[in-house]
Amino acid sequence: MSVTGTGPIAPDDLDTRSLLQSIRAAIAEGDVDLARLCANRMLEDDALALLEDLEPGELSRLFTFLGDEALAGLLARLDDRDAARILTRMTAAQAADILEEIDPDDATDIFAEVEQSNPDVAGTILFEMEPDEAAEIRELMAYAPDSAGGIMTPAFVAVFPDLRADETVVALRQVAEEAETINYVYVVDRDETLIGVLSLHSLVLSRPETPVSQLMFPDLFSVSVDVDQEVAARMLVERDLLALPVVDAEGKLAGIITADDVADILEEEVTEDIERLGGSQPLEVPYLRATPLLLFRKRIGWLMILFIASFFTVSIQEHFDSTLARFTVLAAFVPILIGTGGNVGSQTVSTIIRAMALDEVRPHHILRIVGKEALTGLALGLVMGGLMFGRAMLAEDGSETIALVVGLTVLALTIWAATVGAVLPIVLSKLKFDPAVVSAPFISSLVDSTGLLIYFTLAGYFLPI
Repeated sequence: MSVTGTGPIAPDDLDTRSLLQSIRAAIAEGDVDLARLCANRMLEDDALALLEDLEPGELSRLFTFLGDEALAGLLARLDDRDAARILTRMTAAQAADILEEIDPDDATDIFAEVEQSNPDVAGTILFEMEPDEAAEIRELMAYAPDSAGGIMTPAFVAVFPDLRADETVVALRQVAEEAETINYVYVVDRDETLIGVLSLHSLVLSRPETPVSQLMFPDLFSVSVDVDQEVAARMLVERDLLALPVVDAEGKLAGIITADDVADILEEEVTEDIERLGGSQPLEVPYLRATPLLLFRKRIGWLMILFIASFFTVSIQEHFDSTLARFTVLAAFVPILIGTGGNVGSQTVSTIIRAMALDEVRPHHILRIVGKEALTGLALGLVMGGLMFGRAMLAEDGSETIALVVGLTVLALTIWAATVGAVLPIVLSKLKFDPAVVSAPFISSLVDSTGLLIYFTLAGYFLPI
């Protein structure tokens, strides 16, 4: 079919504007097939732009054409805030149907955004949902968003230990249609306390009359509902698990964390660490949705600290004005010296913070870390110091003494920068601060000022002032 002003449109090569026109035309003419083709072409950015531009009536008809499952798939790909905004433009019944098709943990995140922006609408949506689905959301809302309980899904399969293998297989067949993926079967006692895990492989290969208690593995990994989400994610990845059970304070199985949950968590945590390493506070929204005012607020704090810290560097240079006036060649090497120190410090900080995030190093390893980084700084300093000695000898006003000062400064500066970059993240971690706040810009500013002190102190010692 064609749309006025656009000509024939092939769904495979539609741009966002044409796609919007096609969807509107399909809705107006009742063309269900074209509406579905266009929906399948929606990428994440397209979906947000298109669904926002549609009028509430058009959204309702699109819901009728595609069904709640297809629209749930579209909304699940959006940011939670964006998905919540789309839901509030639909009827409460339609929003409820869509949330019921989304995984409980993801649906809870979206619903939390709806409740924050419009509590009355959230209450109406919850009322329209099936009682069991609504109860799951209420239960998950009780946990902190960044805890294991806040990211778990209550959709799991549990059996009693006295159940036979053949009875367990029958039970699994009954829930297979509702459960998207069954990775493990968990074993609980009559009080719902987690006591073991059962692999599907051992279940299938066992004799029919074998009780579950003889097939289960009693030694299993689990986390408490109040454990930080990053800790839970790391455990699932490091143990190479498909799912991680979450238990409450009494040891009862409350839910599971799956691999797709972990991917989102690790992406979020890595993004925050990268932003902190760059001297900025983490954004709570996608970058393209962040306003200049929000970016300003997130960056100004660190920038002011670093800016004021740079005053110390200026003061040091002013203090040694007489040295620079007599040996002007020294000023030529200042940029490369402080740049080298900052680079070495930034490399060290990034390496140590990554090792801490992966739990490869801990505070009690500080002596080993300092020794390792000091030796690394020494090796780097010998190489780069030798190069700087040769370069200083080629300077127009250079001399062996000037070259010696510059070369020794590089050697001392690399050892100092590597040591400081290794110690500060460990110390801050011990003091219960996020080590990621030891950003590369902060290390650079610190090493810049102390590097100048080292440089001019060596110059005063070796040169006839």
